[in-house]
Amino acid sequence: MTSLRWASAALLSLLSLRAQPVAAEEPGPWVSGLAFLPPEARSALVLREDEHVYQEPRPDAPRRGTLLAGARLPLFASLHAPGCPVSWLMLGPMAWLCRSTVQLSAVSPLLPTDLLPESPDGLPFRYYFVGRNGSAAYRSFEFADVAEPEQELQPGFSVTIVEQRARGADVYGRTHRERWIPMRDLVPVRPFFFRGEEVSEGRLDIAWVLDDKTPVFSRPDGLTRARSPSSKMRFEVVRVFEEVNRSTGAFVRVGDGLWMRTQDLRRPTTAPRPNEVLPGERWIDIELASQTLVAYQGDTPVFATLVSTGKGAQGTATATPKGVYRIWVKLRSSTMDNLDDENASSNYAIEDVPYVQFFHKGVALHAAFWHRNFGRVRSHGCVNLAPLDAQRLFRFTSPRLPAGWSAAFPTEFEPGTVIRVR
Repeated sequence: MTSLRWASAALLSLLSLRAQPVAAEEPGPWVSGLAFLPPEARSALVLREDEHVYQEPRPDAPRRGTLLAGARLPLFASLHAPGCPVSWLMLGPMAWLCRSTVQLSAVSPLLPTDLLPESPDGLPFRYYFVGRNGSAAYRSFEFADVAEPEQELQPGFSVTIVEQRARGADVYGRTHRERWIPMRDLVPVRPFFFRGEEVSEGRLDIAWVLDDKTPVFSRPDGLTRARSPSSKMRFEVVRVFEEVNRSTGAFVRVGDGLWMRTQDLRRPTTAPRPNEVLPGERWIDIELASQTLVAYQGDTPVFATLVSTGKGAQGTATATPKGVYRIWVKLRSSTMDNLDDENASSNYAIEDVPYVQFFHKGVALHAAFWHRNFGRVRSHGCVNLAPLDAQRLFRFTSPRLPAGWSAAFPTEFEPGTVIRVR
């Protein structure tokens, strides 16, 4: 291992002790070519959105992630090395960027809790749908409804609004893409509070009701309706105590004298740990047949929920491919659209899809706030999660996304979590 790699590896143990950033007058045994920082420098202020961070202090090194504009990041070391006209700054384990891309600041760096605060609805931004008459996006507030628009927005497109201003009786919203849209054309996204279940003592004995007014029977025959409750509602969770097969179909007992058809439920099944997963390692199992996801700690299931996977058959462009993969990048959010697909029957564009975890090429786990069909196939290939579940799983998997970062790639010290699709 080179001295540069050793420096990053050494910081892994230091950061686990919540070490404070290295003071400029305390060089320490990091690497030769150490550069000194002004004593008042306590953090690095990121000047541009998606500034690159590298695993080593050189511009051709593997990428470690990208940063959010305006973030204040901790400083651990500074190094003179080729590829940067000033010096390279170490922001954490295997995390370097050129000093010329940031501004040294006397303000304290972000705390880990500043990453993505827990949201009660699982959505980190305020989302809006473009209404049925469409809308237009303008380059600036002054140009809104006055000059030619930068973009025509089709009905159903989704945007995030981060600021609103009024001009007379009209209100305009600024998106993350620095475009201004008349708020009269937008409809706010309604919160959806479905969430999965924490698995108690590793017992995967849960199932979800697939449809509203699903019948409950007093016997496993599909004929004798129970008096109370006579039906259950969609997304209601039930405990499964036993399963029997009759001439009228398969049934599960969900209470004393209460039976339901197996086909009316979405029930996850346990599966052996893949060979790629070490004992005790976290991993995720996605079962296409049941449209469920189970998060494991080694051989023990710890969380389960409903998903919506790709609606195509295996081998087609819209299928969620079966196999064992590892997360290759995690993004705080990502815009998804098909505007470049000339053969598409209709277009879609969703700005800032949250909690994106790519595990196979362009296939990812991510939140979906534009539908509520969890438990059924729906997507163009990705694994759709209810927002609260996407928020929970984003914190469960690796690599960790540090505070102030917009994306993180795995390293040899923090490999991506295994995702198995079966």
